[in-house]
Amino acid sequence: MAVRARQHIYYQQPAVPYEQPTIQPKQYQPKKRKVITAGEKFLYIVFIVLVAALSIVILHKQSIIQETTIEIQDINEQIAEIEKDNVDLKVRVNELSSYDRIWERAQSLGLTLKEDNVKVVPGE
Repeated sequence: MAVRARQHIYYQQPAVPYEQPTIQPKQYQPKKRKVITAGEKFLYIVFIVLVAALSIVILHKQSIIQETTIEIQDINEQIAEIEKDNVDLKVRVNELSSYDRIWERAQSLGLTLKEDNVKVVPGE
């Protein structure tokens, strides 16, 4: 009996299958959002105005550079023309200052040569 007193009496409960509680999946509802907020609109407008202003400044600078390039080309053409005229004038000066031409011109004007009055000047 003593052994029996120590034995605990176990009662068997009927077997009920364990069911996990079913969790309803949450329905995904897309958050309703404004298409564009006021702050975003402001930033977009500022960005567009900034891009437009920079584009205008760049185009203006490019037009100034183009005008300056055209002026430089015109000035270079004028320089080349003047240099050509200078070369032509130097040739003309050499022709007109030749000794023979001066002697002929002096004789046609009735001048005579006096050796006492002649001074030799070193030339170029």
